[in-house]
Amino acid sequence: MAEQAKGNYNLISSEEGEIAKYLKEKNLRHTNEISQEVHPVDSFYTRYVKRILDILISLPVFLLTFPFNLIFGICTYFDVGSPIFYHQTRAGKDLKEIDMIKFRNMTNATDENGNLLPAKDRVTKFGRFMRKTSLDELLNFWSVLKGDMSIIGPRPLPLFFTERMSERHKARYAVRPGLECPRMVPQDNPDKSIYHYHFESDIWYVEHVSFKTDVMLVFKLIKMTLSFRKRAKNANVASYFVGYDDEGYATSTTHAKKVYGEDFWKKSTVTQD
Repeated sequence: MAEQAKGNYNLISSEEGEIAKYLKEKNLRHTNEISQEVHPVDSFYTRYVKRILDILISLPVFLLTFPFNLIFGICTYFDVGSPIFYHQTRAGKDLKEIDMIKFRNMTNATDENGNLLPAKDRVTKFGRFMRKTSLDELLNFWSVLKGDMSIIGPRPLPLFFTERMSERHKARYAVRPGLECPRMVPQDNPDKSIYHYHFESDIWYVEHVSFKTDVMLVFKLIKMTLSFRKRAKNANVASYFVGYDDEGYATSTTHAKKVYGEDFWKKSTVTQD
């Protein structure tokens, strides 16, 4: 159980796990065969300057926001009790495990069978406020300061995503994960899962990272943070990434069931060559 918690496997429902297993056996090898190779940028900026800038930015921000985090911690204690922090192991640069710390914003409410209720049903009112305003992200500046994260970079994802990913999309870990990486690849096809565009945007970033790119994305991040309506939409709990469809596009639980049918993984038998 400790190993499962470390790898965030406690977040996986039995249904999602079965869907992910089915898609991995059916489509992952084909996806790797048709995916284009990734060429991450390796420059003086990525090796040295980016890290220096992260420290210069994160240190004063962390100190300035410390009083606010203290208040949020007290509010969290009265909202959900102790402990006030939530630790989750995520995949960092070069797939190194990192420990992310956030204020708890969900209860441990269970159903009549003792199973945890869906996340959306356990988030408190204060938790929704923290997510909507992005205030739950302030503690991540500590992760930036200690070198686990960067200001700009692909979002750190749960460990169990990695085993579902194509080799192309694993290249997103060529850089440190970031507080946010505003999407640069437009969603031009509503029939594809949003995960496809998020992952492809991450790949765009690792192939174009530079001082100019980071400055541009910082401004986009500020604009996105100030857009409360968009932040509220993004704060909604979405279904997890579970693998790739027949065409090699990343998909989620909800999207896969929409494409293949509600019980597709139960009705099909995967055969390997």
